[in-house]
Amino acid sequence: MIDSFTQIYGVFGNPVRHSKSPVIHNFAFQYYHINAVYLAFEPDGIGKSLEAMKALNIKGASITLPFKQSSMDYLDWIDEDAGAIGAVNTIVNKEGMLHGFNTDYKAAVEPLKPFGIQGKKVCIIGAGGAAQAVAYGIYKEKGRLAIINRNKKKGKTLAEKYKADFFSLDDTDSLLKIQPDILINTTPVGMSPNISDLSFPLEPLSPETLVMDIIYTPLKTRLLHGAQSKGCRIIDGLTMFLNQGAHQFKLWTGISPDIELMRKIMLKDEAL
Repeated sequence: MIDSFTQIYGVFGNPVRHSKSPVIHNFAFQYYHINAVYLAFEPDGIGKSLEAMKALNIKGASITLPFKQSSMDYLDWIDEDAGAIGAVNTIVNKEGMLHGFNTDYKAAVEPLKPFGIQGKKVCIIGAGGAAQAVAYGIYKEKGRLAIINRNKKKGKTLAEKYKADFFSLDDTDSLLKIQPDILINTTPVGMSPNISDLSFPLEPLSPETLVMDIIYTPLKTRLLHGAQSKGCRIIDGLTMFLNQGAHQFKLWTGISPDIELMRKIMLKDEAL
């Protein structure tokens, strides 16, 4: 029940009304008996929004596209990992001081660790905020990175940062020869409503390839469908989404939520 003591949390992004973050965080607040509510905010810019966090004593926020990088200019303190990545996806309001963190990189590498990362050829599609976080996580785990992107300048910049190979998405001949051990799509290509779009050609994939997509709407993208049909092991976007959300929740409350329970709630919500 919302009352005058209810704490406010939220997600800042544009667009963001499609976000499922309110579903998992509001469920977690209720499940752990925390008097708090999590809302979606869709501002035109991030600066005034973060000023409002202080003025309204909003306790914490998730940061998503297109504000993961620009929000850093308005924070009072930035975690070492978030600073190295160059993107923030979580803010904690500590007595009027905004602290920035990045939980994306942990959420990306955790589901990959059981399959092994060190020494594996890991190809990341994209060079935006999510790709920055995933690349950082893979680099820390000593994977052999390759960046695949349509914008050559952005792709090469990210590749140089982590001493990785770079391939253009337009260079079909080179893509067909990559043969990755792990392939991770960090772009919105294939996201609803454009579910017929394919973020990467299927030809280079073999049954030994592990394919991960950070998109969770739909739960199984065209890339994952195609990869599975070729015998690849796959990891859906809901896995990373829930892991990063769980890390956010712990930063805000000190509680590590039950991820499997959150997954069931998400899937139930999708079925409604």
